[in-house]
Amino acid sequence: MPFKIDKKFFKSSHHITELKLCSIRLHDNSKFPWIILIPKRSKVTDMSDLNSKDQILLMKEIVHVSKIMKKLFKTSKLNIEKIGNIVPQLHIHIIARTKKDSSWPLSVWVVKGKNYTKTSVSIMMQKVRKAFK
Repeated sequence: MPFKIDKKFFKSSHHITELKLCSIRLHDNSKFPWIILIPKRSKVTDMSDLNSKDQILLMKEIVHVSKIMKKLFKTSKLNIEKIGNIVPQLHIHIIARTKKDSSWPLSVWVVKGKNYTKTSVSIMMQKVRKAFK
């Protein structure tokens, strides 16, 4: 069965690039710099569903994207989360946090998100895509 991204991601995020294992997307919440990694494997809901080679590659890609996020958004704190209660397809959130953000020190899930405007998403996408080159 070919890999398909859950349609909910198309409504809530924007495609940035592809890594060897993961599709990388920008979550549509302008309150936080927020990237989602989605492993390109079918019927995978948990990391333990991946074979050992893909588990290692996922960790490497999480670290790679984390370093980009820290450098790009000049933050010393990242939240890296795997939840999947609403969208069961395996995906990892990497969120750049600061002590001045709207929900610090609580979770990003406690505040209502705010979608990017067309202009601001375009600017953010250019910035993030450039960082991945």
